[in-house]
Parts: sequence; structure tokens; C-alpha cells
Amino acid sequence: MTNILLYALTVAIWGTSWLGIKYQIGVVAPEASVVYRFALAAALMLLYCALARRRMRFSPAEHAFMALQGLFLFCANYVLIYLGTQYLTSGLVAVLFSTIVIMNIFLGALFFGSPVRRRVVLGVLVGLPGIGLVFWPEIVAFDLARQGTLGLVLTLAGTLSASFGMLISGRNQKQRLPVIQANAYGMTYGTLFMAAYCLAAGTPFGFDPRPLYVGSLIFLAVFATVIAFWSYLTLLGRIGADRAGYASVLFPIVALALSTVYEDYQWTPAAAFGVALVLAGNALILTRGGTEQAAPLAPPATSKETT
Repeated sequence: MTNILLYALTVAIWGTSWLGIKYQIGVVAPEASVVYRFALAAALMLLYCALARRRMRFSPAEHAFMALQGLFLFCANYVLIYLGTQYLTSGLVAVLFSTIVIMNIFLGALFFGSPVRRRVVLGVLVGLPGIGLVFWPEIVAFDLARQGTLGLVLTLAGTLSASFGMLISGRNQKQRLPVIQANAYGMTYGTLFMAAYCLAAGTPFGFDPRPLYVGSLIFLAVFATVIAFWSYLTLLGRIGADRAGYASVLFPIVALALSTVYEDYQWTPAAAFGVALVLAGNALILTRGGTEQAAPLAPPATSKETT
């Protein structure tokens, strides 16, 4: 699959998942819903690996890095962001999470020596103010009280955790760990970490049998987790964490389009201009200029990826 298709698939699915997550909130504790989501996703991926006869034996060191990927990408970031969402509006959470593209750029440079490409920086400088304009009413309404500050810290910590997880995935691909198997084990470890957290925190493991909850859970597990994480992490390995990470700036735009249809979101001139800035930043990042070359964290997929 081409990089453009992987990028579009990732943005479309994760942009849609915001609506799916909304249907998970209510009867079941959010942390428990995340456990169910990743437990189902991990089971499906392990079953696929078994049926496809994928190589599943790895060294203890490789398991350690897959567990780290699971801890940061499939556990800690979700716990922190769900907790932060209790104190902030969803729009402000989306704005804060979009800073992951900046984190990816500088953490990639710090830990992997990845070059900070001018077009990527320029795209970020154009796109992030755009997302701020889209959610400007929620930003100006933010009250920096004690709970607001706590929500801000939790959300940024969750975003930082996600960035670490993405960079660890890039490192794993560079070491020739297959994406599908690494995700299968990573989600398994992440589920175990999340379940342990819920038990320690005394989180009740209730369940909502209504079709809307079950249907959204299946969508989040199969599409937003199994398919989207495979698509995104494959893209990350090919084009680098900075360019792949910009997809996070587009997620809220897709969610906003759905909100227009299902939640009667009212567009303003500032929001429309903000969307235009986000798309312009997207174009700058995804197109190569002059002598700038992509610097992926991992080599292109080879036949080893399917073993």
C-alpha cells in the first residue's frame, strides 16, 4: 500500500474514532472500556498471526521493547488522556494532543538523530495555529483553575507517552521487528498493564450490552486499533515520526466534519480559516521540496515483514 493511502486510511479511521469513543462514555468506566478494546484487538491480532503462521518467537530483549511499546502507546497515554478529559473539553484535548507532532520532531532528533526538516517545521508552524483557530472558543473559555491545570498536565503527559510509544515502534522497525507481530504483543502487554492499573485503582469492570456500546467497541478494536495502528506505524517506519505525526493535526478536522452532521456543530469564519491552515500545513509536510529527503526511522518493508 502506498504512503498516501496509508496516511489517508489513518486519518479517516482515527478521525472517525472520536465519535466512537463518545459512545463508550457513560455506563462503563473509561479505563475499563480501554481494557476491553485492547483485549479484543490483541486477541484478534494474535489469532491472525497464528492462522497466517507468522513468526511469534522473539528474544527476551525484543519482548522488552515490545512491552515498552505497549506500555507507552497502548496503555499509559490512554489512561492519562482519559483522565485529563475529565477536566477539559474535548476540543481543548484535541488541540493539546496535536502537539505530538512537535514532540515527535524533537524527540526523534534527540534519541535517533533524525534531521529536523525545514518543510516539516514550516508545516507545523502553519497547521497548529489553524487547529487553535478551529477550537478557539474552547481555548478562551479554559479556566486555569486547579482542576484545569491538572487536566492540562495529564493530557500533555499522555501525549508525551504516545510520542515515546511511536518512537519506540520506529526503533523496533529499524531493528527488523515485524509491525504486525510487534503490535500484537504490544497490545497484549498494554492490555495487561491497563488491567493491572484498573485493579490497583479499584476501577469497576462493568459492561454495557446495548448495541451502540458493543458496536462502537467493535469498531474501536478492529478499525481504530488493529487496522489504524498497523497503518500508522507502518507509515511511521517509512517516512519518519515527524511527517507521520502530522496526521494527528488532521484527526480533529475529520471529527469536526462528523460533528457537523451528528452534533450540529456551527461553523465560523475563524474555524473555516483554521481548517484551511491545517490543510496547507499538511500539503507542506507531505510534499518533498528540493534537496530535502525523507529520513524514515526504519527501512522499507521487506520480505522479512511477513515472516
